[in-house]
Amino acid sequence: MLARVKQMALAIRQAFLVRWRDPAGRVQILRSAGIAAWMLTWADVTAWHLLPSKVSLAVLLLLTLLGIRWWRTSREQPLLIRRALASVIAVACWQAVVLTLRELRWREFADTIRLLGGIGTFLLGLAWAIWYVDRRTAAQPVFRSQDRRRIWNPYRLVAWYYGTNRQKLHQSMGTFAVYSLAFTMLAIILGNLPGCREIYEMPAGGGETKKVRQVVQVQKVVKRKYVINPYSAVIFNPPPLDDVKLRLQDATQHRYQIGAGVEDTPGYAAGTSRGKVRLIRLEYAGGDWDQDMGVGSDLNLLVEYGIRTGQAVADATESRPIAQLKKFPPRQSPPFLYITGQRGIEVSDDDVLILRQYLLEKHGMLFADNGGSGGWHTQLFGLMQRVLPTLTPIRVPLDHPVHRVPYELPFLPYVAPHGGKDAWGWVYEGRLVCYYHPGDIGDAWADGHAGVKREIWEYCYQLGVNIISYSHNEYNKWLVSESSSQ
Repeated sequence: MLARVKQMALAIRQAFLVRWRDPAGRVQILRSAGIAAWMLTWADVTAWHLLPSKVSLAVLLLLTLLGIRWWRTSREQPLLIRRALASVIAVACWQAVVLTLRELRWREFADTIRLLGGIGTFLLGLAWAIWYVDRRTAAQPVFRSQDRRRIWNPYRLVAWYYGTNRQKLHQSMGTFAVYSLAFTMLAIILGNLPGCREIYEMPAGGGETKKVRQVVQVQKVVKRKYVINPYSAVIFNPPPLDDVKLRLQDATQHRYQIGAGVEDTPGYAAGTSRGKVRLIRLEYAGGDWDQDMGVGSDLNLLVEYGIRTGQAVADATESRPIAQLKKFPPRQSPPFLYITGQRGIEVSDDDVLILRQYLLEKHGMLFADNGGSGGWHTQLFGLMQRVLPTLTPIRVPLDHPVHRVPYELPFLPYVAPHGGKDAWGWVYEGRLVCYYHPGDIGDAWADGHAGVKREIWEYCYQLGVNIISYSHNEYNKWLVSESSSQ
């Protein structure tokens, strides 16, 4: 068996070398390698996320531009090949534009281009399907069969299911129906492949779930006292008899790394080496879900979390529509999602079911922040009544772990009490599945901190760190218990 494998490898190598020595063959090899590289890079950008997003996107754009140049220089190729190549490049350009717009955070424009490009791809594929059927039909004999009941070949216009009148029209309609069904099934299959699913992975490591407390340690250092005989013949300069030096220093009591596990680096026992803490914002209709998103706001919290905990964090914040939560598998979903705004919240019944599944079955958590109105307060409570109709919201007390670990908060910090001065929560099986802050905590994370005092925005950062840490700790406990039970 091993000898046969070696023989096949040598044959492939010899064929490659022969092909490579031929200039035309070398061009074909490079083109094939470029197509393979483009497909792998596109898969990494859309699903795998093994490389940094900006690196993958840059490679994807470069390969797309090379494909356009290849098409422009392939005038010696047959017209059919040029048209097929143009179709592939058109789809590649569409995907590259959508991904670039999403990277630039022009998400609404990107969604519009994605929709239009999807329609264009469908029509492009339909045109190729009609062309192929017409070509195969033209190659069939033109005589009529006396026994139409025996003809099933769809490329024969005299097939029995085309009838006796307008056979060409019926064939075109059948082609459209079959193609539409095949296109839909392919989209569903590709959307549910493991490689096409989104995954969330926590950073691997360890740590403890304890409070961080700063104390002042006073250390009294008393120097040695000398008893001097004033009538002694020995002369020297002794230090003062009561020379006492006090040293004050800040020290962290019970210093430890934040996380859950036994590893030496901060992280979680159920994490992975490539995992990072991410801050994903929830998209919804009817309001301003992207209020102060990214640089200068929630990204500041993500950076602060990485500095204060030592855990690996993502380079940027993200957002996802509710429907896309289905792409996250049960044990690789985000431990929490951030939602904010100051206007309305419009969520469909299907999205309500997806949110309920995320919170209860996928062990997720919703971190809600009132961005500026009493109306949004009412909208959020209405949404949670639809998502979790059997749960009653409670006021989250200051002695709850989310307010005490790793930072112990003396009061609930806020910028403006748009929805009151109390935090609210929805608890399921002893776990907070939704934490609602009524006082625009996101403004305190902004660069200018909304003009509030340093004490307030510092406590707001601490509360944000607590919520992220709480959600990840709860998610880690769930993953560890699931693994031990299997």
